[in-house]
Amino acid sequence: MVQVNVINGTLEQNEIDAYVNHAIDANPGKLINTIDLELDGDYVNMTCHFGEIPFERIRRITGYLVGTLDRFNNAKKAEVEDRVKHSIVPEEDEDIYISA
Repeated sequence: MVQVNVINGTLEQNEIDAYVNHAIDANPGKLINTIDLELDGDYVNMTCHFGEIPFERIRRITGYLVGTLDRFNNAKKAEVEDRVKHSIVPEEDEDIYISA
């Protein structure tokens, strides 16, 4: 449910519903927490406040797409522990220069 704040006046419920539907249609995939409708003469300034949409990080580990390792059996957990993790780390004698 979206909370709607009407500022500087009042609006009928059907007008509020139309603004809410417009905001939802204009922002697909986003979670709208609050909509501020500020009346300014013949105009309405609409401000949407968005919330975070929870997501789970998925990685490819040992050939499987997983979020966590809790469903792996002991053999797969050992395979994860034994795998080589690659990273980019400069050698000790290398100088790294970053220019803007």
